[in-house]
Amino acid sequence: MLDLKAQTAILKHKVADLLKEAQAWGATAAEAAVTQNAGLSVEVRMGQVETVEHTQDQGLGVTVYFGNHKGSASTTDFSTAAIRDTVAAACKIARYTQEDPYAGLAEAEFMAQNPPDLDLYHPWDLEVNTAIELAKNCEATALNYDRRIVNSEGAAINAHEGTYIYGNSHGFIGGYPSSQHGLSCTVLGQDAHGMQRDHWWTSARASQDLETPKMVGQLAAQRTLSRLGARKLKTCTAPVIFQADVAISLLHNLLRAINGHTLYRHASFLQDHLGQQIFPAFVHIFENPYILKGSGSAPFDHEGVATKAKDLVTEGILQSYVLDSYSARKLGMQTTGNAGGVRNLRIDSTLIQDELRQALGTGLWVTELIGQGANIVTGDYSRGATGFWIENGEIAYPVEEITIASNLRDMFLGLQAIGNDVDTRGNICTGSWLLSPMCIAGE
Repeated sequence: MLDLKAQTAILKHKVADLLKEAQAWGATAAEAAVTQNAGLSVEVRMGQVETVEHTQDQGLGVTVYFGNHKGSASTTDFSTAAIRDTVAAACKIARYTQEDPYAGLAEAEFMAQNPPDLDLYHPWDLEVNTAIELAKNCEATALNYDRRIVNSEGAAINAHEGTYIYGNSHGFIGGYPSSQHGLSCTVLGQDAHGMQRDHWWTSARASQDLETPKMVGQLAAQRTLSRLGARKLKTCTAPVIFQADVAISLLHNLLRAINGHTLYRHASFLQDHLGQQIFPAFVHIFENPYILKGSGSAPFDHEGVATKAKDLVTEGILQSYVLDSYSARKLGMQTTGNAGGVRNLRIDSTLIQDELRQALGTGLWVTELIGQGANIVTGDYSRGATGFWIENGEIAYPVEEITIASNLRDMFLGLQAIGNDVDTRGNICTGSWLLSPMCIAGE
């Protein structure tokens, strides 16, 4: 693995040299980003090693501005000559591009000052043999959990670390090393009714924060077994629970709809909805980029703008779009510090999981979605699904080969409750969602 704390300081100097080179070419403004990454990935299947992969890569990208003319170029070669050639290429490109009055750096006053250390770097000195044993133990736990677990798609473990540096001609240069590690397992189960598959995974900045291989294997087996004997449903209309790891996709749909680049193209069903009610009054959706060890934590965005904690939805009312400087200018607004996306998005819970099922009564509990069926322009929503049929708050039987349909606008406004079973493994975290009735197409 790389000594990334030492590399961070070296790479900052490279970015400074690059910006000076752009200035020497006469650029009125310039920005550059450098990444350097290293990792180990191991996959096993049925107790045998499938792949062992060491990765190490780096990249440098520069964008220059001559007034409102923009040019970009990139390289993987960090030599002085290559950096000069890359800057020269970007400058030559800029002279032939069409003028864009909205192009340029983010405003200088928004640059991050004294960025905090968010405890994102926890390298894992993982030896190949150790990684193989951890992956094998994970898979073996799943395969030995129950005789109905008959096959495996394998277990995978990875240790990754990298550094990110960004600088621009406002005088801002910032960067930080980070790490991300993970373990996953997928197995197949079979009974008299047929075969099913499912998986589980864990991810964290620090290896000690990962779930154990035994736990990952057990959960993969349990989830697979729970799907055996799945039936089809008769076409109906019923309330629906989106399990926490599935409900995350609904927040992704929201973010796509309030993203500045979607909005200035007039391609969102939430066009001009700032300050309007889009969820029931109990809904609070917020961003906190400063969570220590957080999966999405960052002290500044991809334009050097200081990130900040903020509400996207308060009492069900849309409070903020998700903007970088370019989309903000197109909309006549200010950047929200979201170049590169949101960071640590959360939604408040209202009910414990058992209460959520009781509130559902009789309806569908969705555990997996299939296909891409959300139209952000119209809000129309239709996706394949699998899960469980719930009767009187209790699981009746697993279901498969169904399609659920509604409109995202109605789904958001029809949100009944959020469970406390929060999936905290990623950048976007939520509990399960209880939604008002949706169309369920089956037999």
